[in-house]
Amino acid sequence: MADSVKRYSTIGCCGIDCGLCPRFHTKGASVCPGCCGEGFREKHPSCGVATCCASKRGLETCADCGDFPCHRFKTESAGADSFVTHRKMLPNLDFIKENGIELFVDQQQMRVDILTDFLQKCDDGRSKSFYCINCALLPIGELQDSHRYMVSLGDLVDTKEKSKRLENYLQIIAKDLMVDLKLIRKK
Repeated sequence: MADSVKRYSTIGCCGIDCGLCPRFHTKGASVCPGCCGEGFREKHPSCGVATCCASKRGLETCADCGDFPCHRFKTESAGADSFVTHRKMLPNLDFIKENGIELFVDQQQMRVDILTDFLQKCDDGRSKSFYCINCALLPIGELQDSHRYMVSLGDLVDTKEKSKRLENYLQIIAKDLMVDLKLIRKK
């Protein structure tokens, strides 16, 4: 089974935002190449969604399937596991079905660009998962506001303080919007 059956490895067949996952932004052996990206089958050999959607049906996402949503979405998604960003699977697929993959890719790229900047300028060595979750779950407008806030801090504070301020800012936004980040952080 070839790994390169999809055009966009940053978007899972199942609708997960692979490009916003901490493992996608990891360096070393635990890095994930994204859905059906190079080496995907070695990392996720038993992914039934990718097998059904991309390998067997030649589709980019499950949103392109006439059987969507199928039985897999009753057991494998909709919050059925503890991975926080899985909460976006069905809304992402619904968006793709209604608006097309290109618009979704454009919006996701904005999120990835903001995440990349957060990681480059504010990652204190403990914040990657927190930033990934925020970039996946918060509305794009609030992420853009958060990014402007981060930029406004400039070089006035060191990375640790900038991270602390940005995390506090993001937590306030999430609370105001009632977005449950449910992130357990090691102290």
